[in-house]
Order: sequence, then C-alpha cells, then structure tokens
Amino acid sequence: MGSFIGHVAPGFGFFLIGLWHLYNHIRLHSKNPGGYESRPWFPTSRVRYFELFLIMFGCSLSVSMELFIGPDRHQPFDDDGTIPSNHLHNFEHSLISLAFFTYAAFAIILDRASAVHGPARFGLTNIIGAIAFGQQLLMFRLHSSDHMGVEGQYHLLLQLLIFISLSTTLLGTYLPGSFLLSFVRSGSILFQGLWLMVMGFALWTPGLIPKGCYMNLEEGHEVVRCHSDEALHRAKSLVNIEFSWFVILVTIFAMSLYLVLGSIHGHEVGYQSLIINDKENQQQPEDCDRDERDDVEAQKKGYIFIGTSAKSFASSDMER
Repeated sequence: MGSFIGHVAPGFGFFLIGLWHLYNHIRLHSKNPGGYESRPWFPTSRVRYFELFLIMFGCSLSVSMELFIGPDRHQPFDDDGTIPSNHLHNFEHSLISLAFFTYAAFAIILDRASAVHGPARFGLTNIIGAIAFGQQLLMFRLHSSDHMGVEGQYHLLLQLLIFISLSTTLLGTYLPGSFLLSFVRSGSILFQGLWLMVMGFALWTPGLIPKGCYMNLEEGHEVVRCHSDEALHRAKSLVNIEFSWFVILVTIFAMSLYLVLGSIHGHEVGYQSLIINDKENQQQPEDCDRDERDDVEAQKKGYIFIGTSAKSFASSDMER
C-alpha cells in the first residue's frame, strides 16, 4: 500500500472475494431458505480451493511488493539491521497480508483434516477469519503514518467497513444459519475492496485532488496535504459525501443482485420439483388405481368386520 497500485490491487482482490461470497450466499439461500447454512469459503467445480489459492497468491504478492520489490534496495532493513522509519508502514501492510494468508492456509488444512468435524471446522475457520479482520483493523487504527489529513479520513471510513466485517464474522460463528449476517459480511468485504480502489484513484491522481490541496513527497511516498484548514475541512467533507454515495450504490447493487438471483434460482427449484412430481404421476397411474382399489376393498372389509362384530355382540347379549 502507500501507492496507487498498493491500494487498487488489494482492493480489486477484496472486491472479487466479496462479490463471489455475495453471489454464493444468495444462491444457497434462494435454493433452500429453510435449510440455509453459511460457509466461510466456497469451492469451485474444477479447483476446490481456488478461492483460497487466490487469497494466498494475492497475499504473497503483497508481502513481496511491500518488503522486497517496492523498497529501493529490495529489502526493508537499514545497514545495521534495524527497520527504518520510512519502512514501518511496509511491515504493517505486510502483516495484514500475512494474517489473511494464514486464514486461507488453515482453511485448506482444516478442510482436509479428517479429525476435525463439520461444526468445529466451520467455527475454527471463521475464528481465523475474524483474527485476520482484527489484525487489519488494528494495523489501520494504529498506523505509523500520519493519517490526520485527507488520507486519514479515507482510512477512518475504511475502519468502519473492517469493523462490520469483523463483527459479522464473529456473530456468524455462533449463528451459521443467519443469511442476513452472511449478506452483510459479504457486502462489507465487497465495499472494502471498492473503497480501497477509490482511495487509490482519489489520492494518487493529480486531477482528483480536492481544490486547495496538493501532493507532497514524505518519507518516500506521496501524501495529500492542504494549504489551509478550510481546504482540509472541505476535502474531508467531500470524502464523507463520497462515502455516502457509495453506501447507496452498494446497497442498490446488493439488493438488486439478491432480487435477480432469488428470482432465477427460486423459480429453478420450483420448476424442477414440479417436473419431478409430474414424472412420478405419469409413471405410476396404475399404482394410483391399485391404491384406490385397495382402499375400497379395505373399506369393504372394515364394514364386514364391523357387521360381524355387531352380530357377535348381539348373539352374546341374547345368550345372557
């Protein structure tokens, strides 16, 4: 992070994962609303762990960029082996990536471990995911860089989205049957990715810098600074307005996706059940006639049984 590509690339990854989860949760719920159960990740038809492999690849690339490719000397340490001040944020960003790499790796291990049963596997995977979101929130909250300006306002709103992802992941561990928690969590992950991409364009595109502000080179990376307090206040207000617009857009997109996928998969299930019932009715007309004849015979036998029983009771009374 700390650059255009450092925000857009991981943001696109979060956006893809959030969209993938949102699609699959809606599809599962539409097909079986009564028996819905949340999943921390979703396998694909060809490569079961494709989602987790993608997370691990993206995290590995991010760590490499932060610690080895990005620095001028291709290593983050000073001559005496200490961490210089201008590389502290590189370590912080790489720790976030390492936390999500750990989540994806253990998700694969837990899925393949025969000793771990279903509920425990689901709960442990969710807990590791919550730890990754907690690490992300902690690093952005206690960031070593100066986040008091325009960039700080972007990061403050990003922390709100991370907190929603963290809290819904923890709650989903105890409420795996709650579709609403899964829906909100997926939407927040998608929003995280979208907001990171917006940050990349807004903070490192000169034409998008707010009026009265400029880009200043500090500690090896460019930071948006403003000429006056009035310009800073205006820039922060624009960030808040921008975030509010994206809240509305993400809400419209998520609800529209739910309605479209619900109508597709819901009708698909109903259509298939009708076809199965029609086939069963067509294949077994003789069975139905046989059942009807059996019912008539059973009724006749019942009448005969009742009649004989009445006669036996009557004869016994006469004898008395």
